[in-house]
Amino acid sequence: MPNGSPFERAKDDQRLALVQKRAKQVGAPLVYVNMCGGQDDLVFDGDSVVVDAQGGLIARSPQFEEGLMVVDIDARLSTSNPDVLISDIPNAPYDRIKHGIAARLEDSEEVWQALVLGLQDYVRKNGFTSVALGLSGGIDSALVATIAADAIGAKNVYGVALPSKYSSEHSLADAAELALNTGINYRILPIEPMVTAYMNSMRLEGLAEENLQARVRGTTLMGISNQEGHLILATGNKSELAVGYSTLYGDAVGGFAPIKDIFKVDVWRLARWRNSVAKDRGEIPPIPESSITKEPSAELRPDQKDSDSLPEYPLLDRILALYVEENGSIDAIVRAGFDRELAVRIINLVDRAEYKRRQYPPGPKVSGMAFGKDRRLPMTSHWHE
Repeated sequence: MPNGSPFERAKDDQRLALVQKRAKQVGAPLVYVNMCGGQDDLVFDGDSVVVDAQGGLIARSPQFEEGLMVVDIDARLSTSNPDVLISDIPNAPYDRIKHGIAARLEDSEEVWQALVLGLQDYVRKNGFTSVALGLSGGIDSALVATIAADAIGAKNVYGVALPSKYSSEHSLADAAELALNTGINYRILPIEPMVTAYMNSMRLEGLAEENLQARVRGTTLMGISNQEGHLILATGNKSELAVGYSTLYGDAVGGFAPIKDIFKVDVWRLARWRNSVAKDRGEIPPIPESSITKEPSAELRPDQKDSDSLPEYPLLDRILALYVEENGSIDAIVRAGFDRELAVRIINLVDRAEYKRRQYPPGPKVSGMAFGKDRRLPMTSHWHE
């Protein structure tokens, strides 16, 4: 029974239950072979299973890992033929399997492997050999750089710091530390001369000036891409994408967005998980602790913080999960204990940002309700009474 069932976080074990039900219905062993690999914004995690006629688990392959498993089925359960050898091709043994049944991964490792495999196959299958991204010293770009290093090797990842006059010294220090810890390539290209040239030609103030800085960074990264052949990675997360906290043709540029389906709270959780894995291996944790603990900031004006424009992320992400991933109404959000005025504000931000999401790069789907094919709203939704 060949299948193409994409990975989703918190999908539980629906496949095994389905296979067991079908085996019992037909009274015969059943082999469920699932795809493994990335295809655009979908990631297929393998996790093939073999069950007997009573639904008992005989064999299970690891998630996110290609390989060949040879399984002997006692054909007397369903036919008079002798035991059937599914394949006699020499086996490329799996690394993570014992007694024929691979354990499923816990949540953080599942999501990490999905992000890594999704990026790896997007790069490989589209003919790229390297990626580049802007390194701000913040948690999002640090996480994306680490995912990229795991996916295609640190030597094929190019981090670019693009400081403006508002960039802090600790941000540059964190970006450099991330590059040193992971071994990726690193350079610094100050954008202030380019921003000044723009500002000398046209008068921009406030938000327009802030967005200009982001767009200069985006143009610079795309120039590097054209010149050197790297795939540019966008570093925005699902929380930012939901409420439109990004700049078109600025930080939204790129060919692939590895964490576009990851809320900000999960960005922090994955960073800590990846660092703990490194410690367990006796390696240097890749993501600087200060990138994880410092307050998020776009650094587009003096002393700017994300919380100037948005609720604190733990609060914001709980509301977004209810509205975006659970299709909850304003009333449902209020019943969950949130302030109605805040709920209305967040929902309006999400709905108004649809046009930005339509222009955002693809990225691996890991939730049950990702932006794009899963969830699309009209960009124009106005009517007259």
